Amino acid sequence: MYQEQSIGEGLANFQAALEQSGDSLEAYIRRSYIDRWTGDDIYNIMAIRTTFVNTMHNYLTDYGLLNMERVSISPLTDPLAHDIEHSPFINYKGFPYMTTHSMIYSKLMACFNKRMKGVFVDSPNIRLELESPDGSQRGKYLIDFSQMDIEVRRGNKISLDDYLNKPDEIKKLLEEDQEQALSFFEGMIAAVVSALKEKNERNLAALGVRLELPKLPFPRFLKDEAVKKYGGAAYERDLGKEVEGHFFWVTGLMRENYDLIYPYLLKDGSRRPLKEFTSQEVYNYDLCIQSCSIDGEYGDAYEVLSGGLREWLYEPIVERLLDNKIIKVKPVFSEGNITNIEELEGFGPFLMAASQKAADGSRLFPSTFGGGLGIERSLFALLRGKKVKKVDDVAFFGKNPDSHPIYIF
Repeated sequence: MYQEQSIGEGLANFQAALEQSGDSLEAYIRRSYIDRWTGDDIYNIMAIRTTFVNTMHNYLTDYGLLNMERVSISPLTDPLAHDIEHSPFINYKGFPYMTTHSMIYSKLMACFNKRMKGVFVDSPNIRLELESPDGSQRGKYLIDFSQMDIEVRRGNKISLDDYLNKPDEIKKLLEEDQEQALSFFEGMIAAVVSALKEKNERNLAALGVRLELPKLPFPRFLKDEAVKKYGGAAYERDLGKEVEGHFFWVTGLMRENYDLIYPYLLKDGSRRPLKEFTSQEVYNYDLCIQSCSIDGEYGDAYEVLSGGLREWLYEPIVERLLDNKIIKVKPVFSEGNITNIEELEGFGPFLMAASQKAADGSRLFPSTFGGGLGIERSLFALLRGKKVKKVDDVAFFGKNPDSHPIYIF
């Protein structure tokens, strides 16, 4: 259990611990930061990062997406399916705001306008990941990182009646939407690799890695089948050994409440238990990347982008939140207000927005697909080799929970 202390007290205690072990604060700062800041590796990495990010921006704007503002604090953020230490809060004017885990709900609401083809933002993400329980260096986690958050409107106008009564037709439409989503992201990655090969070959060679232009479409694996074949701990690494190239997809991961599963709500008003769903009924995806050395040897694969088709009808949105135990009760609307808003925590206003209809009775909440690509995680996965050993190697101020007892910058 960590005891709260002031910044000055914490730094004084850290310095004293260094001194007791025969070290000094100066030596720690030099080896942990200044040696990296003044070396060739960080220059090459940042040159690659610049091309990586700028090419994504160009691809997304050329596709017709619009850039939106960053949302750093809100009463509502992504609850996430995996364990983190806790959600940090910021109190402002007597009200608690959460720091951003991801901008999923902000992206969805930004797509209400039907003229919007979609949105993107290089978003802030703060996730206080638990440090490695055995003290090992896992290499891939940062508690403070950048993510290219993307959301694209889907073309369908599926009603609740169609959702409940035309399962075969709806499943076909959803499969087409998923194919569009995967092709969209594959196009983005192909554009990035092409630009890196054109502009950054020397930087890549200096880091001891090479990039190969990907063949489209990328290999695809169902999560259920991967786990059955390799087990649940390291199937991404093992799948990587089956493919030639840097990139592949894992699809059908039962995960977040907003990732679309179908058929979920049934005609009789019941819902299927989440444990019954197979990967073929879960419309989401993870993009995995593995590096390649100059000698042609591939490294371990890492997940770098998570996304999916989104739940878009109000009724399944609410039921998924209940199923995932994110809210305890359904909202009760009365005369423009929510009578049980206190029980809903930060989700009350979002659910009010999700329930809204246009003057003609049509739903306003958008049907979309999207994803969040971790920029530092992607660079780590692409550049991992002789020079890049862990994710904080690709950042100036990388806050890896397994690297530092305290973050001084």
